[in-house]
Amino acid sequence: ESWGGGYPLFLTGVTFPSEFPASPETLVKLTVYDAKDKSQESVSKHLFLIVCGSFLGSATFSVGDLLRAKDERLTLSLRSSDGVCTAGSVVVSRLKMGEMEEVDVDHITTDSSTQKESPCSRLFKNPVCKVYRFQTVDSKWMLVREQMEECTLSFSIPKQLLSLYIQEDMMRVQDLRELGELSPHWDNLRKEVMTRYGGIISCYQETLAELDKITGCSFKPSCCKAQKSLEFIPINLHTQRMRVTCPRKTDAIYDIVTVGAPAAHFQGFKCGGLQRLLSRYEAEKKSTAYQCIYYSPEHTAKAQEVLSTMSLLQPLITSLADQLLQAAQEHSSPGLRDALKNLSDKTEQFVHTLKDELVKSALLALHAARPGYVSKNQKQNPAQGGEGGSLPLKHQDSIPHHKEYDEEEWDRVWANVAKCLNCVIAMVDKLHEEDNSKQEPVPEQQLADVITSHNPGDWREQLCPVVTRLKECVMEVVEKAKRAMTFVLLQEAACSVPQGFLLQQRRDVVFSQALAALACGFVMRLYAGIQDKGFLRQLHLVGLVAQFESLLSTYSEEIGMLEDMEVGISDLQKVMFKITEAKSDELSDLQPLVCGQRDHFAVEVPLPRLVFQTLPEEIKEGKPLQVFPVLFNVGINEQQTIAERFGDISLQERINQKNFEMLEAYYKTLSEKLPLECLPCFQTQTDIKELLETLGQNVVTKKRKNVEILWIAGTICRRLNGIRFTSCKSAKDRTSMSVTLEQCALLRDEHQLSKDFFTPALNCMRREGCRIENVQKNIRCRKYAFNMLQLMAFPKFYRPPEGTYGKVDS
Repeated sequence: ESWGGGYPLFLTGVTFPSEFPASPETLVKLTVYDAKDKSQESVSKHLFLIVCGSFLGSATFSVGDLLRAKDERLTLSLRSSDGVCTAGSVVVSRLKMGEMEEVDVDHITTDSSTQKESPCSRLFKNPVCKVYRFQTVDSKWMLVREQMEECTLSFSIPKQLLSLYIQEDMMRVQDLRELGELSPHWDNLRKEVMTRYGGIISCYQETLAELDKITGCSFKPSCCKAQKSLEFIPINLHTQRMRVTCPRKTDAIYDIVTVGAPAAHFQGFKCGGLQRLLSRYEAEKKSTAYQCIYYSPEHTAKAQEVLSTMSLLQPLITSLADQLLQAAQEHSSPGLRDALKNLSDKTEQFVHTLKDELVKSALLALHAARPGYVSKNQKQNPAQGGEGGSLPLKHQDSIPHHKEYDEEEWDRVWANVAKCLNCVIAMVDKLHEEDNSKQEPVPEQQLADVITSHNPGDWREQLCPVVTRLKECVMEVVEKAKRAMTFVLLQEAACSVPQGFLLQQRRDVVFSQALAALACGFVMRLYAGIQDKGFLRQLHLVGLVAQFESLLSTYSEEIGMLEDMEVGISDLQKVMFKITEAKSDELSDLQPLVCGQRDHFAVEVPLPRLVFQTLPEEIKEGKPLQVFPVLFNVGINEQQTIAERFGDISLQERINQKNFEMLEAYYKTLSEKLPLECLPCFQTQTDIKELLETLGQNVVTKKRKNVEILWIAGTICRRLNGIRFTSCKSAKDRTSMSVTLEQCALLRDEHQLSKDFFTPALNCMRREGCRIENVQKNIRCRKYAFNMLQLMAFPKFYRPPEGTYGKVDS
């Protein structure tokens, strides 16, 4: 393309990898080819990969020549191979690009010798950099640098999750073993459920062993999306950063994470995806659960929550009780007060969790499932007798209540914990009172007697019995409640055989891919905003929006992908982040760590000490940081055309409407808790409220391929300091069109990109930028996987330039 002066102007960036450091003596050779597109006469250029085209000329220079040149800029003549003919000239200039440093407004100036490496950069690998120069409205020039990287979390997060899944299921099997003796019917169900868990555990162990063999790789190419051993790994996960340097303006950075739709590609989509499978399964389970007691999803979720809370609080209460005794041993009044406050808080939380009808009714049901249990009805009518529960039970829609069992027992047991706590509090008060009376002024001659009679061990001796009793009561409650909740989960699992277990595996796979992408985006966003006080305040007061843009069609197997993705993104609501101080600056100590169970995961992000010290107190104290995931989908390909004309796009409409409401609710919370000055400033100062109204209108408007929904949602996300994600099936082709369009729209709206430059800039990014490199990395071919017929159905701005697409195996 001719961009002024009638001459073609091209710009590219070249970096020296750290493993090949350049010295002043290093020689650099540039070779230029004329690669003519057969379909048109305009000159286009191919860098690094010349498929066809003629040699134009080359030039050689040393790094020293460049460093010594005025303004570190060399103009070189391109010469033919015999050195006779000149084929034009090339300008070489040194651009010193940095990541975290202060930047001069007119130049990008970081000396590589003094630049400090960002710890964040160690989590990202294999950078691909491209540099462009575009003209602004006022005929000035802006420099644009694209950088795309892989993320080590692609593999490390799924591997950690697999370990946690295995650990959780092993604990479940152990709990089932410890359920005690059951009548034959229930015992057979238990054995079957334990066998199912055993199958999942060995399958996950096998997958983990396969993943442990893979070293040095940090992304899964799109061609491996259906590979079983890699099903937990996100597809083609990359980060992309665009850095813009304009005259008389500070640098601007725009980040985006690109990832293939989190979906169970190996398991396929013949019967749909998670959203459809789960609702169908829940209905079927209710109607066919004849051999077990039906508990609603809310009840099983509650049972899981009770188990999780107990496993967290019981050791904590024991440890705080020991701290109380230690403070008594040391005769420390302040220590005693603090330890008692913490112990009281946690014990009250523990009692509150267990004061639940579900626990009581489940204990009754478990009692009825014991061998030899005979109900009053059976006593009255021996003809129907038999061992309690050995016959298949009738399906029950509600939780059973067995009056003949002492229903008050559970109330007594958990109430004992509260009573014991009151005894501990009373004893501490008594000790304080005694201590205060001893502090009263005494005649000098009696002072020696007081000192000798006072024994520091008295406090501990007096406290020990009541504290021990508290610990014993807590243990008794834990044992009973654990059995009761395990029994509830046994019903869920028994009703689940085999379909529920397969669905759990599918959900595990999809969530693993989604969490790896989210963790990657969170870390990238955290480091980008680490010095922004407003952003950090928003992070701990409200949390961050994570906006997933999807370009899947609502047709054929992509419906299943979208149904998987919807559940996977929604499950991210169960994730909290926590910032910790890293033990050292070693890469291994900076890796985010996942802990928790399926109903609640926490991701710890370690920061180097110096960075950690600058954070607000709330974050340093380990406050859990929330993320609000939202998903918007607009199909853009030829299959979406079929869906819109002859199919059903209700899934897309429902997703967009529901997630619009969630985004609106997030903004409302943000407005109430935070001054809007904390949000970033943009040139296009349309009110966020206005943008939300427009988005709301677009979501309900019946308009084909309404990509405006994606544009507005993306704009709102950036305005809200959020994390941006873009996905299609493989994050390679449609995603590339979306990312490049978003980058050029930002250059136009925020950096005054000249109107005449918009389409050339868009084509240049698609032809030469990071996204075509992404295609090359995935399928070893520099062609987007579109054909001319498909592209006719694409919205205009999502069509790549001639020569960059074709029929390829992707």
